[in-house]
Amino acid sequence: MGNALDVTDANFEQEVTKSGIPVLVDFWAEWCNPCKMIAPMIDRMAAQYGEKLKVVKVNVDTSPNTASNLGIRSIPTLMFFKNGELAEQVIGVVAEAQLKKIIEKVTA
Repeated sequence: MGNALDVTDANFEQEVTKSGIPVLVDFWAEWCNPCKMIAPMIDRMAAQYGEKLKVVKVNVDTSPNTASNLGIRSIPTLMFFKNGELAEQVIGVVAEAQLKKIIEKVTA
């Protein structure tokens, strides 16, 4: 799956809301073509910002509770958590430059 960590309903709280650093959560599914389009970019962000940003992926089909609890209605959805709180959210395909701007803001 690349550089991003797979997170499930079982470990979402531990990996995301209790993380000591900001977290980018990519909500995706196998059948979602836009999700496949941004996957390489998500992996690049994980590699580039590794020390100051945790990047995780949540499969909405295998972890429906987390997606439901956060109101995910459309994928891909990218959520940025800082200190356990939702800081930013992007729905749909996003340009890499825009994603980097958000990451810089959240990790500042």
